[in-house]
Amino acid sequence: MNARFQFTRLAAEDLDAIWWFIAEHSRDAADRVEREIVAACRRLAKHPLMGTKRRDITSLSLRFWTVTKFPNYVIAYRPETAPLQVVAVLHGKRDLKEILEGRSWEQAP
Repeated sequence: MNARFQFTRLAAEDLDAIWWFIAEHSRDAADRVEREIVAACRRLAKHPLMGTKRRDITSLSLRFWTVTKFPNYVIAYRPETAPLQVVAVLHGKRDLKEILEGRSWEQAP
């Protein structure tokens, strides 16, 4: 079974911004980080309850997963959606609460 996931428009923009930021120094490194984030999303799609709820960040039904190989990055996703909807991919030092509060909750394309 190949579990599916989709990035929202804003999550896709997050991933693109991460790639470009890292690529300023190394395209190979940017590719490695992007591949690992996508692989983590695939694992989450297979096991959507792996992530944790963060009531300190949001009361929405989001879960959060820290990318294991690159723990600076956090994936926020909606576990109840099919396919799994990734709503944000952010650097963990950013203010996740503020960023998520400012986002509209559109459906993935």
